[in-house]
Amino acid sequence: MRKWECTVCGYIHEGDEPPEECPICSADKSMFVEIIEEEKPVPEQPASPAPPTVEPSFFAKVYGSASEQILRHHLHPITVHTPNGVLPMALIFLLMTFLFGLPLFETAAFYSFIFVLLTMPLVIFTGYEVWQKRYRGAMTSTFKIKIGASIVTVSLLSVLILWRAVQPEILTTASTGRYVYVLLSLILVGAVGIAGHVGGKLVFGSRNA
Repeated sequence: MRKWECTVCGYIHEGDEPPEECPICSADKSMFVEIIEEEKPVPEQPASPAPPTVEPSFFAKVYGSASEQILRHHLHPITVHTPNGVLPMALIFLLMTFLFGLPLFETAAFYSFIFVLLTMPLVIFTGYEVWQKRYRGAMTSTFKIKIGASIVTVSLLSVLILWRAVQPEILTTASTGRYVYVLLSLILVGAVGIAGHVGGKLVFGSRNA
Protein backbone atom coordinates (compact mmCIF):
# COMPACT_ATOMS: atom_id res chain seq x y z
CA MET A 1 0.00 0.00 0.00
CA ARG A 2 1.39 3.38 -1.01
CA LYS A 3 1.77 6.07 1.65
CA TRP A 4 1.45 9.81 1.23
CA GLU A 5 2.51 12.49 3.70
CA CYS A 6 1.01 15.97 3.99
CA THR A 7 3.90 18.42 3.86
CA VAL A 8 1.93 20.92 5.93
CA CYS A 9 0.91 18.97 9.03
CA GLY A 10 2.52 15.54 8.62
CA TYR A 11 -0.70 13.53 8.22
CA ILE A 12 -0.06 10.08 6.68
CA HIS A 13 -2.54 8.73 4.11
CA GLU A 14 -2.52 5.17 2.79
CA GLY A 15 -3.91 4.53 -0.68
CA ASP A 16 -3.14 4.49 -4.37
CA GLU A 17 -3.57 8.27 -4.55
CA PRO A 18 -3.36 11.08 -1.98
CA PRO A 19 -6.70 12.48 -0.74
CA GLU A 20 -8.20 15.51 -2.46
CA GLU A 21 -7.91 17.40 0.84
CA CYS A 22 -6.00 16.71 4.04
CA PRO A 23 -8.52 15.75 6.75
CA ILE A 24 -6.37 17.42 9.39
CA CYS A 25 -5.21 20.78 8.00
CA SER A 26 -7.29 20.95 4.76
CA ALA A 27 -4.20 21.21 2.57
CA ASP A 28 -4.72 20.54 -1.13
CA LYS A 29 -3.85 17.23 -2.79
CA SER A 30 -0.78 18.85 -4.33
CA MET A 31 0.75 19.27 -0.85
CA PHE A 32 1.11 15.48 -0.42
CA VAL A 33 4.33 13.65 -1.25
CA GLU A 34 4.77 9.91 -1.53
CA ILE A 35 6.77 8.22 1.21
CA ILE A 36 9.49 6.06 -0.27
CA GLU A 37 10.56 3.34 2.14
CA GLU A 38 14.03 2.84 0.66
CA GLU A 39 15.60 5.84 -0.94
CA LYS A 40 18.21 5.37 -3.62
CA PRO A 41 21.65 6.70 -2.76
CA VAL A 42 22.17 10.20 -4.09
CA PRO A 43 25.40 10.60 -6.06
CA GLU A 44 27.81 12.97 -4.49
CA GLN A 45 27.93 16.40 -6.01
CA PRO A 46 31.14 18.36 -6.31
CA ALA A 47 31.46 20.75 -3.43
CA SER A 48 30.76 24.36 -4.34
CA PRO A 49 32.42 27.25 -2.56
CA ALA A 50 30.45 28.29 0.50
CA PRO A 51 28.85 31.74 0.29
CA PRO A 52 30.25 34.37 2.62
CA THR A 53 28.59 34.27 6.03
CA VAL A 54 26.75 37.34 7.30
CA GLU A 55 26.67 37.91 11.02
CA PRO A 56 23.00 38.15 12.12
CA SER A 57 21.94 41.29 13.96
CA PHE A 58 21.21 41.31 17.67
CA PHE A 59 17.48 41.53 16.98
CA ALA A 60 17.67 38.56 14.61
CA LYS A 61 19.47 36.50 17.25
CA VAL A 62 16.89 37.34 19.93
CA TYR A 63 13.99 36.67 17.58
CA GLY A 64 15.48 33.38 16.43
CA SER A 65 16.09 32.26 20.00
CA ALA A 66 12.53 33.18 21.02
CA SER A 67 11.10 31.34 18.03
CA GLU A 68 13.14 28.24 18.89
CA GLN A 69 11.90 28.26 22.48
CA ILE A 70 8.29 28.65 21.34
CA LEU A 71 8.53 25.53 19.21
CA ARG A 72 10.63 23.50 21.65
CA HIS A 73 8.44 24.12 24.69
CA HIS A 74 5.06 24.19 22.90
CA LEU A 75 4.31 27.68 24.16
CA HIS A 76 1.37 28.30 21.84
CA PRO A 77 -0.77 25.44 23.22
CA ILE A 78 0.13 26.69 26.71
CA THR A 79 -0.76 30.34 26.10
CA VAL A 80 -3.93 29.55 24.15
CA HIS A 81 -5.39 27.88 27.25
CA THR A 82 -5.79 31.35 28.78
CA PRO A 83 -8.64 32.56 26.51
CA ASN A 84 -10.01 29.02 26.24
CA GLY A 85 -10.30 28.74 30.01
CA VAL A 86 -10.96 32.27 31.25
CA LEU A 87 -13.55 33.45 28.71
CA PRO A 88 -16.12 30.66 29.36
CA MET A 89 -15.80 31.44 33.08
CA ALA A 90 -16.34 35.15 32.38
CA LEU A 91 -19.43 34.31 30.32
CA ILE A 92 -20.88 32.33 33.23
CA PHE A 93 -20.27 35.34 35.50
CA LEU A 94 -22.07 37.61 33.02
CA LEU A 95 -25.04 35.26 32.82
CA MET A 96 -25.27 35.14 36.61
CA THR A 97 -25.39 38.93 36.67
CA PHE A 98 -27.88 39.01 33.80
CA LEU A 99 -30.24 36.48 35.41
CA PHE A 100 -29.83 37.16 39.11
CA GLY A 101 -28.51 40.71 39.30
CA LEU A 102 -25.12 39.97 40.89
CA PRO A 103 -22.87 42.95 40.05
CA LEU A 104 -19.76 41.50 41.69
CA PHE A 105 -19.73 38.68 39.15
CA GLU A 106 -20.04 41.21 36.32
CA THR A 107 -17.01 43.05 37.70
CA ALA A 108 -15.06 39.80 37.79
CA ALA A 109 -16.06 39.12 34.16
CA PHE A 110 -14.95 42.63 33.12
CA TYR A 111 -11.48 42.20 34.61
CA SER A 112 -11.29 38.71 33.10
CA PHE A 113 -11.90 40.26 29.67
CA ILE A 114 -9.08 42.74 30.29
CA PHE A 115 -6.72 39.99 31.42
CA VAL A 116 -7.41 37.88 28.31
CA LEU A 117 -6.97 40.89 25.99
CA LEU A 118 -3.56 41.56 27.56
CA THR A 119 -2.49 37.96 26.89
CA MET A 120 -3.71 37.91 23.27
CA PRO A 121 -0.50 39.43 21.77
CA LEU A 122 1.50 36.51 23.19
CA VAL A 123 -1.13 34.00 22.03
CA ILE A 124 -1.10 35.44 18.51
CA PHE A 125 2.68 35.75 18.33
CA THR A 126 3.32 32.16 19.43
CA GLY A 127 0.62 30.94 17.06
CA TYR A 128 2.17 32.87 14.18
CA GLU A 129 5.58 31.37 14.85
CA VAL A 130 4.19 27.82 14.94
CA TRP A 131 2.22 28.48 11.75
CA GLN A 132 5.27 29.80 9.91
CA LYS A 133 7.90 27.39 11.18
CA ARG A 134 5.97 24.13 11.61
CA TYR A 135 3.24 24.49 8.99
CA ARG A 136 5.18 26.64 6.49
CA GLY A 137 2.62 29.43 6.55
CA ALA A 138 0.10 27.30 4.65
CA MET A 139 -3.09 29.29 4.01
CA THR A 140 -5.55 26.39 4.10
CA SER A 141 -9.14 26.63 5.39
CA THR A 142 -7.97 25.35 8.79
CA PHE A 143 -5.56 28.24 9.29
CA LYS A 144 -8.00 30.75 7.81
CA ILE A 145 -10.51 29.71 10.47
CA LYS A 146 -7.91 30.09 13.24
CA ILE A 147 -6.81 33.51 11.97
CA GLY A 148 -10.40 34.67 11.57
CA ALA A 149 -11.31 33.46 15.06
CA SER A 150 -8.33 35.37 16.51
CA ILE A 151 -9.43 38.57 14.78
CA VAL A 152 -13.00 38.14 16.04
CA THR A 153 -11.75 37.44 19.57
CA VAL A 154 -9.55 40.53 19.79
CA SER A 155 -12.21 42.74 18.17
CA LEU A 156 -15.04 41.61 20.45
CA LEU A 157 -12.88 41.81 23.57
CA SER A 158 -11.99 45.40 22.69
CA VAL A 159 -15.63 46.32 22.03
CA LEU A 160 -16.93 44.70 25.22
CA ILE A 161 -14.23 46.26 27.41
CA LEU A 162 -14.72 49.75 25.96
CA TRP A 163 -18.51 49.44 26.17
CA ARG A 164 -18.33 48.39 29.81
CA ALA A 165 -15.87 51.20 30.59
CA VAL A 166 -18.18 53.81 29.05
CA GLN A 167 -21.38 52.27 30.47
CA PRO A 168 -20.47 50.45 33.73
CA GLU A 169 -24.06 49.44 34.48
CA ILE A 170 -24.77 47.90 31.09
CA LEU A 171 -25.80 44.54 32.58
CA THR A 172 -27.48 45.75 35.74
CA THR A 173 -29.81 48.20 34.02
CA ALA A 174 -32.83 46.97 32.06
CA SER A 175 -32.23 47.90 28.43
CA THR A 176 -31.84 46.41 24.97
CA GLY A 177 -28.11 46.98 25.22
CA ARG A 178 -27.69 44.35 27.92
CA TYR A 179 -29.06 41.69 25.57
CA VAL A 180 -26.65 42.78 22.85
CA TYR A 181 -23.77 42.72 25.35
CA VAL A 182 -24.54 39.14 26.37
CA LEU A 183 -25.00 38.11 22.71
CA LEU A 184 -21.57 39.52 21.79
CA SER A 185 -20.09 37.67 24.76
CA LEU A 186 -21.63 34.43 23.50
CA ILE A 187 -20.16 35.03 20.04
CA LEU A 188 -16.78 35.75 21.67
CA VAL A 189 -16.75 32.44 23.52
CA GLY A 190 -17.95 30.68 20.37
CA ALA A 191 -15.05 32.11 18.36
CA VAL A 192 -12.55 30.95 20.99
CA GLY A 193 -14.17 27.52 21.06
CA ILE A 194 -13.97 27.16 17.28
CA ALA A 195 -10.30 28.15 17.28
CA GLY A 196 -9.60 25.66 20.07
CA HIS A 197 -11.47 22.88 18.28
CA VAL A 198 -9.61 23.45 15.00
CA GLY A 199 -6.27 23.72 16.80
CA GLY A 200 -6.93 20.52 18.73
CA LYS A 201 -7.85 18.69 15.53
CA LEU A 202 -4.65 19.94 13.93
CA VAL A 203 -2.44 18.80 16.81
CA PHE A 204 -4.05 15.58 17.96
CA GLY A 205 -5.14 14.52 14.49
CA SER A 206 -1.56 14.69 13.29
CA ARG A 207 -0.39 12.80 16.38
CA ASN A 208 -2.90 9.98 15.85
CA ALA A 209 -1.85 9.63 12.24
